[in-house]
This record gives sequence, structure tokens and C-alpha cells, in this order.
Amino acid sequence: MLRNLLRPASAPIRRWVMTAFPKPPSGGIDYDHPPGDPGLFGPTSVTWRIHNDFCGMLAGGLCALYLQTLHPRALAGVWDHSNFREDLVGRLRRTTTFVGGTTYAPTAEAHGMIARVRTIHAQVRGVDEAGLPYAADDPDLLTWVHVSEMASFLAGFRAYGPIAVPDAAADTYFNETRRVAEALGARDVPGSVAALDDYLADVIPTLAYTERTRVVLEVLADLDLPVPLAGLSRDVFLHAGAFLLPAWASDLLRRTGPDQIKARMAAATLRGMAPLFRAALTDGVATRSCHRVGVDRALLTTWPPL
Repeated sequence: MLRNLLRPASAPIRRWVMTAFPKPPSGGIDYDHPPGDPGLFGPTSVTWRIHNDFCGMLAGGLCALYLQTLHPRALAGVWDHSNFREDLVGRLRRTTTFVGGTTYAPTAEAHGMIARVRTIHAQVRGVDEAGLPYAADDPDLLTWVHVSEMASFLAGFRAYGPIAVPDAAADTYFNETRRVAEALGARDVPGSVAALDDYLADVIPTLAYTERTRVVLEVLADLDLPVPLAGLSRDVFLHAGAFLLPAWASDLLRRTGPDQIKARMAAATLRGMAPLFRAALTDGVATRSCHRVGVDRALLTTWPPL
């Protein structure tokens, strides 16, 4: 009943999502076969539930971009080996494709994606602003990128998702998702909220706001992110992502009082819109994957036994 009531308002949102995050061309991942293949996580996982929420994932992805500007060596790889100035949205799309694929794709497809990323990482080398060497396949850098993304996706689900996250679900999420980071070559990946806190206590002193941080943040502020409804500012999505930043990151990023006010307002707006997104997006990769393994998509609206 609610879905029928929301359908007129959700239609433009669906069109926007299909435009901003288009399906890959033919030859992409086959989420429908082979029948019964659960992939790396399967329908009983917490990961399938958290990664099924579009608003949480979009805002979380933007939050992760903010966080990743603070690690000089991780940022150097983006600075030296990508066209982020012209295609930061493309980077967001590629992250979305990788996370979606490794979450929901059949097992062989997921492993293939990981292998391809490892091949790309092996070619990314250089020195950062301070002249220190970096490599994209450095286990410590891989851990930072993973942590910044997964912590942001969890924060996004908590802020904009349909159900509250029990502590046990949060711990399970980190324990599940670290298998992808470890397959990429990361090490000492936090597998619980407590382990994440310990990790951050060690890594925060190594983070910094640099000139490159400033430049990338300027590019991010001008992100060409189209909006689904007339009169809705694209800044809502950027600020809703910034709302997810932990206090230490907001301080490092030099976010002002007015910035924080905008973030709170954007978060309230996106939270109110979230049901429209959920009504509009009912046939994505999570739904197809549920069909592949023979379960009802409604299973993803409640937590599994923890």
C-alpha cells in the first residue's frame, strides 16, 4: 500500500538513479546465474542488508571520499593516477560497482573483480607530497581505504536506513566485510566496532589536512551530481554525506559551524526522502541476487539471527 502511494513521487527518483548510476553495458556481471550461488556473503549476512540501502550507500560513499582526502599516501594514488578533477563521479560509480559486485555477485564473478583490482593496484606507485613512497597494494593503505568505506556505509545505514542497527549487527558487518579487504591484500583489518576504535586510535595521528586535501575538497564541493527532483539542491547529498563524518574527521577537515548546520539540515532532508528511494528501487542487484538464491527480498528488511 505504501509503495503504491509513493509511486508518483518515486518515479523521477528511479529515473535519476538509472541515469546517475547506470547499469553496465552488456557483458557485465550476471547477478541471476548460477542459481543457488550465494556469492561471498549470501542472504543470511548483515552485509546484504546494509548494502541494500541506496541512501545510506550514496551518503556513505561521499563520506568515505571526505575521509580518504586525509591520508597523504592514499590521496597521492588518486592524485597521480586518476582524472579526479574531471570525473570524481566516475570514481564514486566505480566504487559502487565494486562494492555491489563483491557483495551480491556470484562467487566466481566476485573473485574475478577482486583479481582485476589487484592487477590495477600493482601498477599504482609513486611518492606523496612529503616525498614518501606509496603503493596502492600496500596492505596498510588497503586497510585504510576499506575501513573508511565500511565505517561510512555503516554510518550511512544508521542515519538513513529503514531499521536500527544492533551492536551485534555492526560487529558482524565488520567481521564479514573484512574478507574482501583481506582478499585484496589488506592486513590487520578490524573485525568489530571495538577493533575499529583501536585501529582509528593508531591511524588518526598519521592523518593530515594538506594542500592536496584542500584541492580535492574543492573538486568535491563542485561535484557534478545531478538531482532527482526539481528544486532539490545537489548539496543535500554532499552535506548528508558530510553529516556522517566523525567529530575528529570534521575537525581535521576544518568544517565550520555553518558547514555543520548545513549537514544537519541535509541529513534531515535525506532521511525524509529515504522511503521514496526505497519505493523506487525494488529491482536492483540485491533483488536479483535474492531471486538467484531463492529467497524473498523482504528477508533483507530484518536482521538475521546474530
